Amino acid sequence: MTDQTTQSPAGPDPQASGSTTTADALPDAVIASVGDLLAETGITRDRALISRIVSTGLGLGLDGTDRLDLKITAAALTEMREAFRTFAPYDGVPKVTIFGSARTKADSPLYRQAHDVAAALAATGWMVVTGAGPGIMQAATEGAGPGRSFGVSIRLPFEEQANALINDDPKHVTMKYFFTRKLMLVKESRGFVSVPGGFGTLDETFELLTLQQTGKAEPTPIVLLDQPGGTFWHGLQRFVDDELIPGGVVSPDDLDRVLITDSVEAAVEEINGFWRNYDSLRWVGKRLVLRLRARPTDAEVEQLAEEFGWMLTEGRIEATEPLSAERTDKDKLDLPRLVLVLDQYKVGSLHRLIRAINSLGSAPSAGLT
Repeated sequence: MTDQTTQSPAGPDPQASGSTTTADALPDAVIASVGDLLAETGITRDRALISRIVSTGLGLGLDGTDRLDLKITAAALTEMREAFRTFAPYDGVPKVTIFGSARTKADSPLYRQAHDVAAALAATGWMVVTGAGPGIMQAATEGAGPGRSFGVSIRLPFEEQANALINDDPKHVTMKYFFTRKLMLVKESRGFVSVPGGFGTLDETFELLTLQQTGKAEPTPIVLLDQPGGTFWHGLQRFVDDELIPGGVVSPDDLDRVLITDSVEAAVEEINGFWRNYDSLRWVGKRLVLRLRARPTDAEVEQLAEEFGWMLTEGRIEATEPLSAERTDKDKLDLPRLVLVLDQYKVGSLHRLIRAINSLGSAPSAGLT
């Protein structure tokens, strides 16, 4: 999984190097003690980042942070560690998150849609991530099967536990906070399906759209899947067209990256097809590197350069060998790549370039799996 914090299209994280921004630095003796602690525990990788985490915790104590704030911090870190450990063994397996209402009944056409799209995606090699509740979440788990399902549940006063299919599964993790839960529902997946639901489903869907619009997450396919003949998501489209776009608060093409459909087959094709040729991205300085699964021809590179020059601040889209920083990190050196200097204000349109890359004649016929 690409690190969506440091490798998002919006640019590299200036804090990714592990430098501290604490206003009052810890005493040198304490900093040395933190280093000694890491050595004693045998930690050798990413020591600067781990030292930063420990030092920030000590800083909270020095700040006299309120007890409730400390409890929030401690719980969030504990939950994140548990979730990271849960997903880690499956790092190389593509995952799709399915959002939807806990209130949807088993006899609803939406329940069947969620079941069928999960089953179809699992059959093509995907694992399915849900919020582990009843309704649409249970339907997706049933469709994919517990062996290909993850559950990230939330502790609520009116839901005692996760659905029976995932509750006792080692791929199930429970969260206290919605923000840590949403992080894990989004961070691990390379595709998303939203089935009509209530405030929670809309919240999750709009967060996805915001992350894509602002470039805070790597481009991924998003499908808004309705029941056959359903109008739920088309109603959202009308709201965007009639209210948001005329109001100037979103761009006319902000929903272009989303597929609205009532077809399970179209949903599966959208998610698999997005990864047909595009593999990943990385920032190297001001240059954005797009890694591909198949090497484009010179004519195809020229075609992309002509069609998408409006997205650049300088230069052209060019084919390149791995850049120096990529070679140092041994970062996907076997893949062909394109390099460009992206206009940061055009980051929300990056999906257009990716779809063009996936449509090249040189692109593989199969998707990610």
